[in-house]
Amino acid sequence: MENKFWLFKSEPDSYSIDHLRREKNSTTSWDGVRNYQARNFLRDDVQSGDLVFFYHSGCRIPAIVGVAKVVRGGHPDPTQFETGHVHFDVNAKPTSPRWFMVDIKFEMEFKHSITLSELKGHEELKNMVLLQKGSRLSIQPVTKDEWDFIFEISMREK
Repeated sequence: MENKFWLFKSEPDSYSIDHLRREKNSTTSWDGVRNYQARNFLRDDVQSGDLVFFYHSGCRIPAIVGVAKVVRGGHPDPTQFETGHVHFDVNAKPTSPRWFMVDIKFEMEFKHSITLSELKGHEELKNMVLLQKGSRLSIQPVTKDEWDFIFEISMREK
């Protein structure tokens, strides 16, 4: 099966690419996703070996800041079962989990962040999910052409 490409959003004040880099083995579980469409991507589509653009959102200058790799595909998010946890879901049961997560590993930080406004300035990216009006998903597919184009931009000197 061919690897896929993704964009994962995170608010850098909560969890940044620097946090990921500092984790044991530079690896973390991407838990806490509580949107059904994003959950479906994590449960059904995101697989070990897939590559992820790490996107800082909810900040002054939203931007793609680096790359992570999926090292474990979709599995139940244990926080849904933890009473008192911010991600607890009273309707989730271990026999029928509602929420899923994947594990990702830090791969690299870009020489320069690729800002949302920079992304919008490229005709080649006009169909990218991130750039569509009303697009707010925290987990988004990225095409191979979009991936290659953005990765090439990241290697350029600013």
